[in-house]
Amino acid sequence: MIIHSYDTGKSLTDLRAFYGEPRHLCDICIATFSDEIYRYALDKYDCREVAEMKSANGTRKIHIVDFGKITAAFYLSNIGSALAGTEIIEVNHLTGAGKFIIFGSAGSLDKEKTSGKYIIPTEAYRDEGLSYHYAPPADFIKIKTADKTAQIFSELKLPYVMGKVWTTDAFYRETAAKMKARRDDGCIAVEMEFAGAEAVCDFHGIELYGFLVTGDVLSESEYDRAELHSANHSLDYTMEPEASFVNRTRIK
Repeated sequence: MIIHSYDTGKSLTDLRAFYGEPRHLCDICIATFSDEIYRYALDKYDCREVAEMKSANGTRKIHIVDFGKITAAFYLSNIGSALAGTEIIEVNHLTGAGKFIIFGSAGSLDKEKTSGKYIIPTEAYRDEGLSYHYAPPADFIKIKTADKTAQIFSELKLPYVMGKVWTTDAFYRETAAKMKARRDDGCIAVEMEFAGAEAVCDFHGIELYGFLVTGDVLSESEYDRAELHSANHSLDYTMEPEASFVNRTRIK
């Protein structure tokens, strides 16, 4: 069964076969899931291309950005645990970054708690496939930096709520029964990356910092996607708050 896929043995594949020896260009990396935010950052900042992630269906560029005295890598992440988690591994190899900041949108499971606030995930329900290859079987995986992230948000005076999230690969199979079960588990939002990304980072000794903004709202009576585009692409949580975030001494 998939939940018994965890194996601590050495991988048969080697990043060096695809990318050569590991490099160290920076300590911090920022990943966005929004193409609009990615293009905005490329236009606004002096983003220098330093590497590419290669695959059969194309490449994804990795850039270096300077925020004052802090230098960070930056790239557009694929969506979903399997791709987003794998890219963290590759970017770590290509840049040396050991601290990753990821941000994106989520579906709200509790509008009263999440409306007008950033979500800082504390745990992720593992309804995906990647995490079971990188962590022992369990329903949830803990987001280890949640308290540090909350401290930074408090210092920046940004509104936030902390809570569990539901990570799923099956966007179109988020049923009423599943939603109720996850709400009963304490989840306040549903997304597609955090369980896999945290498992990968724990396995490789990488720190993962992340936050979400809810757009669509799931309820038993209706599905509301009115705020989805804004949550995906709003410039309110692009590089300006990120620039402040990466300059907090706690993640240097």
